[in-house]
Amino acid sequence: MASKADADHKQNGHPLPPECTVEEVALVVPETDDPSLPVLTFRAWTLGVASCTVLIFLNTFFIYRTQPLTISAILMQIAVLPIGKFMAATLPTKEYRLLGRSFSLNPGPFNMKEHVIITVFANCGVSMGGGDAYSIGAITVMKAYYRQSLNFLCGLIIVLTTQIVGYGWAGMLRRYLVDPVEMWWPANLAQVSLFRALHEKETKAQGMTRMRFFMIFLVASFAYYAFPGYLFPILTFFSWVCWVFPNSITAQQIGSGYHGLGVGAFTLDWAGISAYHGSPLVTPWTSIINVGAGFIMFVYIIVPLCYWKFNTFDAQKFPIFSNQLFTSTGHKYDTTRILTPQFDLNIAAYQSYSKLYLSPLFALSIGSGFARFTATLTHVALFHGGDIWKQSRSAAHNVKLDIHSKLMKTYKQVPQWWYLVLLIGSIALSLIMCFVWQEDVQLPWWGFLFAFFLAWIVTLPIGVIQATTNQQPGYDIIAQFIIGYVLPGKPIANLLFKIYGRISTIHALSFLSDLKLGHYMKIPPRSMFTAQLVGTLVAGTVNLATSWWMLENVENICDIEGLHPESPWTCPKFRVTFDASVIWGLIGPQRLFGPGGLYRNLVWLFLVGAFLPVPVWILSKIFPEKKWIPLINIPVISYGFAGMPPATPTNIASWLVTGMIFNYFVFKYRKQWWQKYNYVLSAALDAGTAFMGVVLFFALQNEGVNLKWWGSKPDHCPLATCPIAKGINVTGCPIF
Repeated sequence: MASKADADHKQNGHPLPPECTVEEVALVVPETDDPSLPVLTFRAWTLGVASCTVLIFLNTFFIYRTQPLTISAILMQIAVLPIGKFMAATLPTKEYRLLGRSFSLNPGPFNMKEHVIITVFANCGVSMGGGDAYSIGAITVMKAYYRQSLNFLCGLIIVLTTQIVGYGWAGMLRRYLVDPVEMWWPANLAQVSLFRALHEKETKAQGMTRMRFFMIFLVASFAYYAFPGYLFPILTFFSWVCWVFPNSITAQQIGSGYHGLGVGAFTLDWAGISAYHGSPLVTPWTSIINVGAGFIMFVYIIVPLCYWKFNTFDAQKFPIFSNQLFTSTGHKYDTTRILTPQFDLNIAAYQSYSKLYLSPLFALSIGSGFARFTATLTHVALFHGGDIWKQSRSAAHNVKLDIHSKLMKTYKQVPQWWYLVLLIGSIALSLIMCFVWQEDVQLPWWGFLFAFFLAWIVTLPIGVIQATTNQQPGYDIIAQFIIGYVLPGKPIANLLFKIYGRISTIHALSFLSDLKLGHYMKIPPRSMFTAQLVGTLVAGTVNLATSWWMLENVENICDIEGLHPESPWTCPKFRVTFDASVIWGLIGPQRLFGPGGLYRNLVWLFLVGAFLPVPVWILSKIFPEKKWIPLINIPVISYGFAGMPPATPTNIASWLVTGMIFNYFVFKYRKQWWQKYNYVLSAALDAGTAFMGVVLFFALQNEGVNLKWWGSKPDHCPLATCPIAKGINVTGCPIF
């Protein structure tokens, strides 16, 4: 157990250190409530909608860039506090009457419940626009890669219904995943502790206040991002090995930060550090160690052996690292040559053109996804299976309600039929869409129903796992495998099946996490319902509007061949979404991974992944006194090579180094500084970088004002994209 001093420190609301136990975490959540505090006030509505709009705009804007920064809700959680206090000090307190009800623009001091509800609005702007922005990803692929003339209304229905279906699942599963004490949602506790820290009274005797610290580093990061973002882009990938060996393909493949293994390369760009795994400042160091182990094993051992030693999958015909698809001669794959006018596979054209090939790192990364899926299931079953089964049974019978559930009984609950109306309505609207725009969406009505059924089946068990272990097993590959076999040759159908069958589950879990946050902070359920629903509608509309505007107005967006060489609009995340639609939908898993397929042996990694956690579990039982053994987490180790591409090895390596510095060394040797400022620094770096990125775009890049000098090129490793196989003729590369 923690010492009394540590317990007092946590009770005072300071953010938790990375290795907290469940018992210590219980000290963070307040066990009292004041039902008289106003929640959905004028201030909350204004700041909530504004926060949601700003975050969804910034996240959508950045998702198209080479370094796709994701801005978390922590930014708004910190930024709205002084604004809320300013509004409380200046708005009139006069009461008004509207529709027989009285209200005031200023009902009193800005309180923590208002702050929480604003953050719930903001979370809608992160879950839809941040991360992988799945719905917008599908629409971007349809418009930018397949050149479909998609109707805006059809796009809006896709974006909103995937959200609201998830909202419906969340409402149906509240009693299983929110109310029971066993479902504690570990990820919420950082936000809870930060709320309490921000609402504490701070004096100058305690050192610099968090708000002053936030403002200083926001301004500093805003000013600094002008260098990697515009003036000196080479800071994003500092690949000095290529400068030492300007004529060596192998050296540049090893040292390139953008197109190679990134050995020796580094980034001084916060957007590059946090682009793919989020901010390293809020990741526990034990997770960083696991990810680092997987990263080193994969990037520095497995990939080099497969490429240079064994030439696995004809790897030497292609660049060692690329998110492109290739022909058998090493050239980029032209998918337009195998598409029919209806965006189906032209089998005769495919057979006469070329089989599809992947870069070696891309192929192995897909295989790691196979292993990660089964490893996650095995790991959770072995290490948490008994507890999860007991917790599921307890939740189903609604027993063991904790103090928070009892306090929440004070408020009017949301009737189940409210959620049912949203669920049934969004399903009906999706089915109408599939009939009206059948040629655009490709997925038939039974495919939509199958996707909804799949989501309903898996949301509860995955929710139980996430609510208790903070792990979310993905089944993207399984979903794409299924529909790829059922509907081969239809890439758009594959995309839509994935977002309705898998992504609606992700959104459901995001909504459930927010409901648990409201549960901890004693937010009236009907206020939560209103905030989440309005936030979803606002975020979805702004999400699509921003994306649509960029697709229509940024010339050659996502087209690497047509873009200015220094253009940041390369869409690496959406390129991988497009590749997935080609691999699983257009070509189909049967041709690539079935009998006779070039990548058929990767399927064995499903079995390998299922087996790998077993020895760790056995050792943990044989040596229970060795507390470090259960910390070996095979699914987390596999995340060391997750997301590559679009992430580069330099992105991940820089993330690892930064995370270790702050969450091990700073935490160990400057613990008080870490507890007070770590999360605040993360939010400030996100905010300053994001705001400068927007200013640079509208002030300079959108006007065509681009710099051309040595430092404006991000890598200086032109030979890193070259193959090394004999006889392969690629423009700009020597022939062996």
